[in-house]
Amino acid sequence: MALQVVGVGLGRTGTNSLKLALEQLLGGPCHHMLEIFEHPEQIPLWQQAADGSADWPAIYTGYEATVDWPSAAFWRELVGSYPDALVILSQRESADAWWRSASQTIFQVVPGGTQAPPPIGPWMQTVVRLLADRHGIDPTDERKAKAGYEAHLAEVRAEVPPARLLEWTTGDGWAPLCERLGMPVPDDDFPHVNTTEEFRARLEDPALGP
Repeated sequence: MALQVVGVGLGRTGTNSLKLALEQLLGGPCHHMLEIFEHPEQIPLWQQAADGSADWPAIYTGYEATVDWPSAAFWRELVGSYPDALVILSQRESADAWWRSASQTIFQVVPGGTQAPPPIGPWMQTVVRLLADRHGIDPTDERKAKAGYEAHLAEVRAEVPPARLLEWTTGDGWAPLCERLGMPVPDDDFPHVNTTEEFRARLEDPALGP
């Protein structure tokens, strides 16, 4: 099964809401970083990808789409491997808005990658490495993180043909997605999940995980 959508936006750009929306529209699962926490058996495949030996068909078996990390770290490879997929560049209204969200949520988890329990701990260390190697992002450095975020947006815009690319900003909702996918707009509200408050509440409850 080939991916219908490749999401190339970084975390904290509405990717969890986008995941739920795409699952509703496409009628099948959408990969997201949450999948790795729920299915740690995926970690070896992603470690292989980080080491340069990706097996995309194995990684995405059963998935209709992918958004968020770690897929976004491999966006060039995925855009090339799935030439018929719509490419969605999710983003916040500004780099400052993205940093405020990321620094209060995901960047509370990843620095050093040493505090997460096995088998997630080694994977989180890989996440830190990929953030630096692929995006020049240091979760502890606001200036470098925002520069890496903006560079990522610029690189995607420069390299992905406009006919394949949809830029989607948090708050855009159903309309642009449905237009590009050729589908009617659902009657129900666009999903809005994983807010900063919800994420931080999970951090305070270890039983729920990240």
